[in-house]
Amino acid sequence: QVQLVESGGGLVQAGDSLRLSCAASGRTSSIVAMAWFRQAPGKEREAVASIRWSATNTYYTDSVKGRFTISRDIAKNTVNLQMNSLKPEDTAVYYCAGRTIYALWSDRTKYPYWGQGTQVTVSS
Repeated sequence: QVQLVESGGGLVQAGDSLRLSCAASGRTSSIVAMAWFRQAPGKEREAVASIRWSATNTYYTDSVKGRFTISRDIAKNTVNLQMNSLKPEDTAVYYCAGRTIYALWSDRTKYPYWGQGTQVTVSS
């Protein structure tokens, strides 16, 4: 089993920055990739960004390209999401997720491990 704990959410104004962190513990050696998803009220959970655990491959949904950066620290077993130029439409609960198989990065059904989520609210 793998446990994931997010931190770093909060209330900011449009144009501000936030950095989310996800700490992984347990059988982290089984993880091949990590991702951030988000879910806004009344909407489906969507993939935001992903990173391979043993490589530098990164993936982003179009709406955050150029604004968000995902990174990982293998020694600390953490994955971060640097969010710049935040917009009100970025408001959502952000979830960290981990998967143990190689699959389409945005397919949430392929991620067995999830954090509890952290709220990000961007005011205009």
